Amino acid sequence: MATGKQVRLFLVDGSPTGILTAEIMNWTGRLVSGSRSELNDLLARGEANSPGVYFLLGENPEDPDRRLLYVGEADDVAIRLRQHNSASTGKEFWTRVIFLTSKDANLTKAHVRYLESRFIALAAETDRCALENGNRPPTVNLPEADVSDMEYFISQAQIVLPVLGLDAFRGRPLPTTSEGTPLGEHVSPLFEMKVPAEEGVARGRDINGEFVVTAGSRARSAWTGSGQNYGRLYDRLRKSGTLDVVEGVIVFADDHAFASPSAAAAVVSGRNANGRTTWRDPITGQSFAQWQEKLAPPLPEES
Repeated sequence: MATGKQVRLFLVDGSPTGILTAEIMNWTGRLVSGSRSELNDLLARGEANSPGVYFLLGENPEDPDRRLLYVGEADDVAIRLRQHNSASTGKEFWTRVIFLTSKDANLTKAHVRYLESRFIALAAETDRCALENGNRPPTVNLPEADVSDMEYFISQAQIVLPVLGLDAFRGRPLPTTSEGTPLGEHVSPLFEMKVPAEEGVARGRDINGEFVVTAGSRARSAWTGSGQNYGRLYDRLRKSGTLDVVEGVIVFADDHAFASPSAAAAVVSGRNANGRTTWRDPITGQSFAQWQEKLAPPLPEES
């Protein structure tokens, strides 16, 4: 059974859209989040004048489902963020920033460089955001004890960052056992759908709130729909090799997590599709929507 975590959020100005701080009991890290328009107030905080890593976030006009993300580090976060905000030398895309520092002031330059390289690697691995970093810095060599401390630091940040709206470092859905059964508590049955106008089926299941299409599933050989968002997603998966050509047909080379069953169904179908009705249990014929409804059945009607 999973152990709960208490994340402490503080609304600095009393507004849920304003500056936020977040921390976990017995963890030395502190996260501060705010919009670019609040940068002056953010940089006036004591945490900003410390070594740390920061995350710049912005909307992605090319792919609305994947925000733009830049990961950086600095001896003095405030100085670096002022540089990124400069009209002449700054970065244009970002509208929000989150920075991570230590309450006990024990982070060194080597520590924050290690954290930066690891967060960039994690973001590239999960592929939930489009990375704006042009370089992938190598992991800094640290003493064994420091590596252990920094990995724990990262693990706690991975818990808090999604609470602040940044899920770029959230791990992929849990792997399967040797028998093919997913590990974890929030897992659906295996669903199937046929590939329209072509031979083959795709298989997938809901794992912890994401719909994961399994490796080897078939997908349509081309995008035929009119929708742009899922069309861009289809093209991106083709370019990345997630959708690969095997013996003349398109298959999922690896398990892939989608934000919704409809996103998964659209990629499999090559056009927009309602995944809640097209994904079905091959044994019972039950749709994904019907399975979800049984999780929380409606109240009986009053007589």
